[in-house]
Amino acid sequence: MQQNDPPYLVEAADRALALLTLLTERGRLTVTEAARELGVAPSSAHRLLSTLCHREYAIQGDRRVYLRGPALLRLRTGDVQALPDRIRPFLQMLFDAVGETVHLMVRLGSEVLFLDGIESTRSLRVGLRVGARMPADRTSGGKAMLADLGPGEIDALYTDGRVPATDAKLPGLTALHRELEAVRRDRFGGNYDESEPGVTAIGASVGVVDGYHAALVVALPTARVAGGGLEAVAAELLRISDRVRQEAGHADVEHLDRSSPWNAGGAR
Repeated sequence: MQQNDPPYLVEAADRALALLTLLTERGRLTVTEAARELGVAPSSAHRLLSTLCHREYAIQGDRRVYLRGPALLRLRTGDVQALPDRIRPFLQMLFDAVGETVHLMVRLGSEVLFLDGIESTRSLRVGLRVGARMPADRTSGGKAMLADLGPGEIDALYTDGRVPATDAKLPGLTALHRELEAVRRDRFGGNYDESEPGVTAIGASVGVVDGYHAALVVALPTARVAGGGLEAVAAELLRISDRVRQEAGHADVEHLDRSSPWNAGGAR
């Protein structure tokens, strides 16, 4: 706590803001570290961190480490732009190239969060999903990001008992591994009427940007896919995704903090 505190200081709010500052600066905190920095008992630090998790300003990773949550992605921290701001020029390039609704998403364990998007101006179009969370294995960008991981890492995402999408013949994980083999070959994931009838989406991973596993996605009405234009859309998606990898982040997920729930383990 600072000296000469204002007369109407709300102590709990002040401590929570101090933790937000520490998370922003360090990227990760343990309960022990938080308690030491605030000068409080570990139980008090744990309650404050749990509150930040409730509002998604923090996420609990492995080994009881707390990391920056998705809500912090929308804030500027010092001279570092929030992820949507960093990627917005590339998202605009993709929109200009394909004329369809486009999204930026990040992976939270076995889920994805839609962070930003630009909606198509066509009369028949797919609406924005910004702020929505969905299972990674049911979205095109989620599949593309899962394909960045090894089989063991993918299996570990479902140790909490949640089973990925199934088909008529194969158990969930077996079907998912088989589908991800095709995603690695094609370099993009597909979602063909899985999340919503009449909607087709393709997504490509951009690797790691500012420590977050991210993907770009193009969504369009399935009725427009029949004309054979999906190949051209996929080519533009891959071209611009490659630019993001080269200019804004890392080309692979080896740079992602392995304790982070953005990489392994579910976000709660």
